[in-house]
Amino acid sequence: MANSKRTLFLKRRMRNRNKIKKMANGRPRLSVHRSSKNISVQLIDDVSGVTLAAASTLEKALGVIGKNNVEASAKVGAAIAERAKKAGVEECYFDRGGFLFHGKVKALADAAREGGLKF
Repeated sequence: MANSKRTLFLKRRMRNRNKIKKMANGRPRLSVHRSSKNISVQLIDDVSGVTLAAASTLEKALGVIGKNNVEASAKVGAAIAERAKKAGVEECYFDRGGFLFHGKVKALADAAREGGLKF
């Protein structure tokens, strides 16, 4: 019997998250969520269960409200890198969830790396 897209997505997400937890060593996790209309990212400290920084296309300051394209993703990636530096975070793990590392997710990661985050 064929698996549904949702089931495959959830399996990918848990496989990725479990690998990250094994290698985390106390470093925060850069978690990405992509919907059909927006993209958002959070820097999460799993040890204390706190969000250290966040960025999204829903923010007016970024000027990409309601856009979900590669350029908007790059702006969100640059914003999270800047906010992570303010929070005192230089290294983290990239949690793409169940999303494939291609297109918008890759653009966000590349912009965060250019902004100074190491993962």
